[in-house]
Amino acid sequence: MRIYLDHAATTPVRPEVLDAMLPYFTTVGYNPSSLHAEGQAARAALDGARERTAALLGAEPKEIVFTGGGSEADTLAIHGVARATVQRGRRLVTSAVEHHAVLHAMDALESEGWEVVRLPVDREGRVATEAFARALDEPTALASIMLANNEIGTIQPVGELAAIAHEHGALFHTDAVQAGGQLSIDVRTLGVDLLSLSAHKFYGPKGVGLLYVRRGTPLRPLVYGGGQEYGARAGTENVAGIVGFARALELALVDLPARGERTAALRDRLAEALLELPGTRLLGPASGSFRLPNNLSLAFAGVSGEALMIRLDLEGIAVSTGSACASGSLDPSHVVRAIELEKPYDAGVVRFSLGRTTQEAEIEQTVRVVTAVVHEMRAGERASSLR
Repeated sequence: MRIYLDHAATTPVRPEVLDAMLPYFTTVGYNPSSLHAEGQAARAALDGARERTAALLGAEPKEIVFTGGGSEADTLAIHGVARATVQRGRRLVTSAVEHHAVLHAMDALESEGWEVVRLPVDREGRVATEAFARALDEPTALASIMLANNEIGTIQPVGELAAIAHEHGALFHTDAVQAGGQLSIDVRTLGVDLLSLSAHKFYGPKGVGLLYVRRGTPLRPLVYGGGQEYGARAGTENVAGIVGFARALELALVDLPARGERTAALRDRLAEALLELPGTRLLGPASGSFRLPNNLSLAFAGVSGEALMIRLDLEGIAVSTGSACASGSLDPSHVVRAIELEKPYDAGVVRFSLGRTTQEAEIEQTVRVVTAVVHEMRAGERASSLR
């Protein structure tokens, strides 16, 4: 039996979510913009899903814009606000550890003449509030700081940062994709103007995301056509996916505190055991309260993270690496570089991300396998160096 510890990458659709979606592929799979009875049945399902989702996030239904995923939601937030508020100045603020959906959206605007300030982070991946405030001393259209990091699990003080942004007259967006289903999210409590989510991170379908847009926030659409999604995103809505989004979010919040506590305990057991290996470092916050409950990112000195990931896959354990292979050479990810992880650890990063079905026996098996494989790989490296 395989062990899946890559839930931060994606999660399988829950059976209850699939059951809720199936009718909208078949018997009631009609266009919600049509005025006939069939179309209006689809419209009722769409409106119901929007209302339930809004209530779960502390928003109003008209503040919910459904998208094709988290990356589209991030791009719509950044480009949509930038192009709608260009009179405020062509300046944007973000952090060095954002998801590529945010960073690349910023890069595209920078190539058009926008000024982009990319704030550094500390060794645990946090943005300093003082540095954030200083960056906003110049007129800024939008600041975008993620709620939780996808690689090392660091939770940012988004509520505090959003308040600082507003004091300086800037709008604030947060990429909450990785926090979806892991943290309780209330847009009013956070005080953000825009927030992105993606269903496949909390056992919903792929290809459907959400952008919360606070009432009155200026936003120019990226996709033109009909007037769907209150004019923010044209195109016939993915009714089945949106129904699945709402159902998945409902289920994710039912047992959130108890599930988070259980998952964090399993993560801590895994961390405690693997950190006993000499030459192993924890990435991200040392305190679990500042880290997503399902995230464990470790660096193994003297081991290639990509090679370790492949070896674990062959042993039946699915994880991911914090490094990316480019042009035949293994380079540290932008997050690893930003936290200034020193050599020889920076090439040996592996992320373990637990899920709702992860069992204690799977954690114990993972400890045994990882320990054995790391010892074997290090022994092989030492032998090679003596040749």
